[in-house]
Amino acid sequence: MSGHSHWATIKHKKGAVDAKRGKLWSKLSRAIIIAARNGGGDPNMNLKLRYAIDKAREVSMPKDNIDRAIKRGTGDVEGLTFEEITYEGFGPGGVAVMVDVLTDNRNRTNGEVRNIFERNGGNMGSAGCVGYLFERKGLFNVSAGGKDEDTLLGIALEAGADDLKAAGENYEILCDAAAFNKVKEALEKVGLEIQSASVAQLPKAATDTDLETAKRVLKLEEALNDHDDVQNVYTSLNYSDELTAEMAKE
Repeated sequence: MSGHSHWATIKHKKGAVDAKRGKLWSKLSRAIIIAARNGGGDPNMNLKLRYAIDKAREVSMPKDNIDRAIKRGTGDVEGLTFEEITYEGFGPGGVAVMVDVLTDNRNRTNGEVRNIFERNGGNMGSAGCVGYLFERKGLFNVSAGGKDEDTLLGIALEAGADDLKAAGENYEILCDAAAFNKVKEALEKVGLEIQSASVAQLPKAATDTDLETAKRVLKLEEALNDHDDVQNVYTSLNYSDELTAEMAKE
């Protein structure tokens, strides 16, 4: 699973660049709107909203933008109505793919996402075709901060995490999605440097491919992420050491 943390870190850095163009801010605004609409505008009572706000702050989204998105979600300010959809399918090499979308036009987005799959060697399937291959987990990549693995494991488990594993020079911590905010607060409280943090759909078993096929899967993932309506893309691709090394060069 360490490859997923490494790729999450790369995407996190890439996200900072996207934010300068305002594209990522637009996507995060939608996430805040949906969270506020479904659970109310108080992040202390709405953990999904709190998570969305934290992600927005990580990329320096202005407070006014965040507040405006919350008000749109609660109905205090008029705006477009978005709905959440998850598309499922397969990429090159039979790699399972899940795509989280927030859209104001289901028909348009459905056609565009399907075309992206097809243009990049994949195919979009029906709902449920690959969902059972994933599980929703909180995922953290943290610096050791001078602490040994046993100490870090104790901190993570006490915070409510399920597991801790070495991930290169850092450590990967997994937890139940419902415990994400509690674990995040506990890690910050003891001064651990969090490189990346997300609630993600992680594959129960990774799909092995050759390097060229893996690159094609990453190209599909990038194309999907470039779509304005796409919030998250998850795959079952096995991030081999060879692939991780190639990714680091880019």
